[in-house]
Amino acid sequence: MTSQAFRTLIVASAAVAALSVAACSKKADESANTAAAEANAAAASADSAQSAAAAAGNAAADAAAAAAAAPAGNEATTSTTTTTTTTGNAQ
Repeated sequence: MTSQAFRTLIVASAAVAALSVAACSKKADESANTAAAEANAAAASADSAQSAAAAAGNAAADAAAAAAAAPAGNEATTSTTTTTTTTGNAQ
C-alpha cells in the first residue's frame, strides 16, 4: 500500500468517525432536551396539585371555623308563640 492510499484511508475513516459522533451526540442532545421539557412539565403539574391541595385544606379549615361559629340546631334558638282567644257576650 502506498503512503498516499494509506493517508486517504485514514482521512476517510476519520470523516466517518466524526460523522458518527456528530449524529449520536445530536440525538442525545435532543433526547436530553425532551427529557428536560417533560421534567419541567411534571414539576409544574406537581406545583399545581400542591396549590390545589393547599386551597382545599384552607377551604376545609374555613368550613370548620364557620360550623364552629354557627348556632347549634334548636338548642341555641327558641321561639314562643302565644295565642289568646276571648269569648263572651258583646252587647
